[in-house]
Amino acid sequence: MSMTLKATSREDLLAAVPVVLGFAPEESLVMLTFGAREQFHARIDLPPDREHVDDCVDAVLRPAVVHGVGAVVFVQYAAEEMLSRQLAQRLAVRFGDAGIRVIESLRVHGGRWFAAIPRADVPRHGVAYDVDDHAFRASAVYDGRVTLPSRADVAARVRADPRLVAETERALDDAVPLNLAGVVGLVSRCLTRGRIADPDDLASLLLALRDPVVRDQAWSGLRREDAAAHVTVWADIVRRCPDRLVGPPAAILALVAWLSGDGALSWCALDRCFAADETNPLGRLVAQALTEAVPPSRWTDSAAPTTSGEGGGEVVASGG
Repeated sequence: MSMTLKATSREDLLAAVPVVLGFAPEESLVMLTFGAREQFHARIDLPPDREHVDDCVDAVLRPAVVHGVGAVVFVQYAAEEMLSRQLAQRLAVRFGDAGIRVIESLRVHGGRWFAAIPRADVPRHGVAYDVDDHAFRASAVYDGRVTLPSRADVAARVRADPRLVAETERALDDAVPLNLAGVVGLVSRCLTRGRIADPDDLASLLLALRDPVVRDQAWSGLRREDAAAHVTVWADIVRRCPDRLVGPPAAILALVAWLSGDGALSWCALDRCFAADETNPLGRLVAQALTEAVPPSRWTDSAAPTTSGEGGGEVVASGG
């Protein structure tokens, strides 16, 4: 689902950030892009120190150049003023050298915004702002977009539920893996119900997903218009899944979340996937798509990636 936000002030820009990301960022660099061939926005953790500033700049510059971005706005959610200023200066130089105009560079902290690089027309003590009741928030609600208070709240959507995991563990004791047809049929039924209701079904599915060929059948024929329904089902599965088996379903959740345009949820799913299986090939493929700001609009049924067999910091929330 896409929406257009027309920002005419700095407060508009600050109101837009949590709407386009899906959550209110903390200790983050956010890049809003303009003039790209396909629209995207990005969030990355702030560098921990000055030695890592250029790494942070590189991470947002690469996709901006690849996608032909003409101009950007940077918003840093940062408590430390001096490190923020150095980052803003490096962003200005590197993006300028790449021919990308920096429209605005702000720092946000404690309910105030500041010029990330001090200048005469912005008070040194910053400007108080409050966008909780901004029109962009109301538009997002009207369009069915959920804006969560923090990234931690996004991660909570994929966090294991101890009670449900215990149910799954008991069911795994006597479970037998599903075959290919069984996986396809079960996923189809789950999409109709909106969740996987039976612990025995889930246990058999999780055992089957350990086979990469079977795993890919679980999302074969995936269409972009069905991605949101898949997100609901696979998020339910991941919450019920023991850590030792969560790699494959979390990777599938990351894929369908990316396809639905929810980059934040996709990265949180990847966090859980890689904690269990750091070389998961489907997870690595989705991470590459996110990092390179590949838009979900590129997806076609015939272009679905093949990940079976051996295969090969959060950056992008893709628009569209």
